[in-house]
Amino acid sequence: MLIASVAVIGALLVGLFILAMVRRRDAEAAVGVLSRETAKRDRANDAMAGLLTEKQPVSGRQIERQAAREWAGRTSTAVAVTSTLPVPAGPPRAPDPEVLGVTRRQFLNRAILGVLGLSLAGLGTAVVGFLWPVLEPGGFGSVILVGDVTDINATIATKQPFYSPEARAYLNPYPPIDLPKAKLAGYSDPILAGMQLGYVALYQKCPHLGCRVPWCQSSQWFECPCHGSQYNRVGEKKGGPAPRGMDRFALAVSSTGSVSINTSTVFVGPAIGTNTTGQEAEGPHCV
Repeated sequence: MLIASVAVIGALLVGLFILAMVRRRDAEAAVGVLSRETAKRDRANDAMAGLLTEKQPVSGRQIERQAAREWAGRTSTAVAVTSTLPVPAGPPRAPDPEVLGVTRRQFLNRAILGVLGLSLAGLGTAVVGFLWPVLEPGGFGSVILVGDVTDINATIATKQPFYSPEARAYLNPYPPIDLPKAKLAGYSDPILAGMQLGYVALYQKCPHLGCRVPWCQSSQWFECPCHGSQYNRVGEKKGGPAPRGMDRFALAVSSTGSVSINTSTVFVGPAIGTNTTGQEAEGPHCV
């Protein structure tokens, strides 16, 4: 009977011990284990707890201590927990492009566009410079003094035209007897005025495709070496693919006998079939 009583008491003591250990482990899981020195310091600093104000921040350790006290039933004093809300930092600022820098792709794209722009600008400048007329005083596109009547007649007497490189034109005689036919052929008044003075000023450029038309001494015609167009002594078409006779300029003879050609205006040559002088080839053709 005694042994049974001792066994029952021992079992109760073991059960109480197990219950206490379980309860202690639950507390340790919630707040952790405090050493004896820490507990003594906490009890010594209990007097300082009342000095805390609502504006002072509460640490996590103090919250754990308060929870441990309430769990153990030591005190019911609540620790005021205050929280300070974060202050908004305002709208985000846009990143500075200079700080970010330029990527390799952006650099290459800008470099390619820059080189392309410079190339196009140079090409455009060259084209405009090529097409822009340069009218120098006394140059082509103005009134050019080509020479004296005496010198011109001396050249014409050798059965070849007088050539002026500045005016890009040939001077050949026009027979006065053929003036009525020229008027009927529809020549303009400035050209007829030169014919009445005894000359025609013929533009050296072929009306077909712009080649320079040389004089053929043997045939006494102008013959284009490019495509075979042929013109008589006064520039009227005789053969080839040219759409008309040679274009021409107005001329004038001063009182002192100086001949000038006005190259500012190019007069269109006579139509196909115009043949006021009736001159035929006087020898073999050069083309």
